[in-house]
Amino acid sequence: MRRREKDDQTISDPELIRRCSEGDKRAEELLYRRYFSFAMSICIRYTGDQYEAMEIVNDSYMKVLGSIKNLDSSKSFRSWYGRILVNSAIDNYRRNAKHVSHLQFTDFEMTEEHEAPVSAELSANEILELFNRLPDNYRMTFNLFEIEGYSHEEIGQMLNISTSTSRSNLFRAKKMLRMLYNRNFKPEKQEE
Repeated sequence: MRRREKDDQTISDPELIRRCSEGDKRAEELLYRRYFSFAMSICIRYTGDQYEAMEIVNDSYMKVLGSIKNLDSSKSFRSWYGRILVNSAIDNYRRNAKHVSHLQFTDFEMTEEHEAPVSAELSANEILELFNRLPDNYRMTFNLFEIEGYSHEEIGQMLNISTSTSRSNLFRAKKMLRMLYNRNFKPEKQEE
């Protein structure tokens, strides 16, 4: 490993942030690379598309650079950046929601299915594949409630929907995920 690369890895986040707030382009690049995987892991959950996720990551990072001078040094950069990423994903969803037709749950089988035990053998890609098959409104609600920990009231305000619609979207997302899992990864299929 070259000396410069080794030195880049030893720079602390607070030092990188200080240098970014002073306009140091090298520090901006290092901070972006250091948190790229983290940022993509959040954004890919909110979009079904890697390119759209990348666009949100880049838009979010520009917001970070524009307001990094206001970051409270006692707060975690990772948490602050995560919040910006989620808010940018919500903004992207709102911008694009009018162009997307929402798939209604009634478009799927409404039969009662026995829940198959969930296999611990699913890869991250298989989980993302199932998750990406959810309609945008269900995926957004599921992320905000189950992963980010927002209440249905908060989700309703963020997405401009009622609290009951948020609850309904979550219920339907979970039901659809179970159905998709049963169709694609049922344990009997794995044994054949």
